[in-house]
Amino acid sequence: MQESPRGHGRLLGARPARRRSRLAGVAVSCAGLLVAATALAGCTDGAGPDWTKAKASQSPPKPIWDRSPASIAAVGDSITRGFDACGVLSDCPEVSWATGTDDGVRSLALRLLGKPGAAERSWNYARSGASVAALPAQMRKAAEHEPDLVTVMMGANDACKDDAALMTPVDEFRTSFVESMRRLRADSPRTHVYVASVPDLKRLWSEGRNNPLGRQIWKLGICASMLGESQDMGAEAQQRRSTVQARVVAYNKVLKDVCAKDLRCRYDGGAVFDFRFTGEQLSTWDWFHPSKNGQGKLADIAYRNVVAANPPA
Repeated sequence: MQESPRGHGRLLGARPARRRSRLAGVAVSCAGLLVAATALAGCTDGAGPDWTKAKASQSPPKPIWDRSPASIAAVGDSITRGFDACGVLSDCPEVSWATGTDDGVRSLALRLLGKPGAAERSWNYARSGASVAALPAQMRKAAEHEPDLVTVMMGANDACKDDAALMTPVDEFRTSFVESMRRLRADSPRTHVYVASVPDLKRLWSEGRNNPLGRQIWKLGICASMLGESQDMGAEAQQRRSTVQARVVAYNKVLKDVCAKDLRCRYDGGAVFDFRFTGEQLSTWDWFHPSKNGQGKLADIAYRNVVAANPPA
């Protein structure tokens, strides 16, 4: 729609001086706002800051870690229950690397909380025979106490099966561990988590296979996927052991990757898997579970990692 010649003339030349001055001021203000908006958007000619790039270059949040927790809960399997460390076919939680009270082992709880604290402010929800599928329920029980720290050692039973084909698939292992962390965070969001790697089962085989008692006990079916036919060095047996070993390595990668996504989680960097244990660290009743000496070594590893200023590489 066109303006009348009269209105057009007023807009160009008949406006009073005061009105022209006011509009000029508005124009200057608008120009200033435009420049400011352009600078904030990172669209300057190069002299101003590029906020988009600055934000993108920021470092991710640093992990939060409590090096002196005042309460500890443990979840896991028979290793954390001290199975076969004190007597045959029985749990011995007092020598547990995580929450035990035995002075010879000096568990993580004993070192961090002292004997009264370990007795009053530590809880062991690990269960002998448990696989990772049981971890979410264990974690839920641990979260009820809202502990400062939860220790996790799980995965050996997922690899130790009657047949290697029955091992827990890696995707299922991941799903259960993710769900465990989710449940903990829902009920106790500030709890810290120390995750121990799955032990090296192939080294266990190599350490025990030369012990006559160990060989006989293993024939009862202990971790047959790795320890069965322990003297068989044929290609098929070697391939079976390598398959189990690869599955343990894959489980440890899951533990590492999932833990890395949680600011209050610290993985041991493969320290338990890499530990060069000997027969002295194995139970003389089954040559599979840690002895009291072995429990003490696990406590050493855990303590070093928990109190360290930085996580393992």
